[in-house]
Amino acid sequence: MLLDLAGSQGSSPAPIHNFHRSIGTHLSGQRMRQQIHDNELHDGSMVSREFRGTAGQSFGAFLAEGVTLKLHGEANDYVGKGLSGGKLVVRAGNSASKRGDVLVGNTVLYGATSGQLFVSGQAGERFAVRNSGAVAVVEGVGQHGCEYMTGGIVAVLGPIGLNFGSGMTGGLAYVLRSEADHVLNLEFVQPQELEDREEHRLRSLLAAHVAHTGSFRASRLLAQRAPLPFVRIQPIHFQGTLESAWRAVSAVPGDSTPAPAGNFVAVPTGPAPHYA
Repeated sequence: MLLDLAGSQGSSPAPIHNFHRSIGTHLSGQRMRQQIHDNELHDGSMVSREFRGTAGQSFGAFLAEGVTLKLHGEANDYVGKGLSGGKLVVRAGNSASKRGDVLVGNTVLYGATSGQLFVSGQAGERFAVRNSGAVAVVEGVGQHGCEYMTGGIVAVLGPIGLNFGSGMTGGLAYVLRSEADHVLNLEFVQPQELEDREEHRLRSLLAAHVAHTGSFRASRLLAQRAPLPFVRIQPIHFQGTLESAWRAVSAVPGDSTPAPAGNFVAVPTGPAPHYA
């Protein structure tokens, strides 16, 4: 068994390697089976695991509510695929945030339905494609960001690639004003100025990002006295209201304290099973 609910105790994050795939998926399944057995699907308990190194594909795929995975390092493609209420944190120190290092690969948050992702670095292409409810803060994305997105909130604190928002029909994205020129797919999305209530909520989200990752970029943005230099990117035929779009992330601003780091999981150093 790659990891379990009991985990192992330690004073430092467990090592992880690129042949460790779908880390967290088995843990989420085990947790759900245990909750069903106890007839408590929402028992309020939390499970936290921390890693250091380079994660293989699908880190945190299908991660369930109540499970937090934190990675100091980098990860391959499909981080948070099908994220289902869990929380993912990827960081590599202030220097990585300052440089804009790419910390997660392509197709991150593919088909995510809920949960949170904080990355104090950049992501590859097709970030949050088909996201329908997850909340994410990332410090740059490649081409086709938020493609076919139908829900959720995405804040990008750095550059965005071409064709941003292609096929986007729901959810909201917040990008730096200076990065929004000539990269948006205006057949599907349009930029809008922030309202006062969005400014407050976005600041709270960035504060949570700082609390979880220590992000240099987010800290610098929050230190400015001027209004945040973001524009809202929304579908041309936006359905619903700002309130309804942000309602799903109402718990994020108050959750500014990182999850406990006392529980770690031992990851084998030999070849691990490759889960689908």
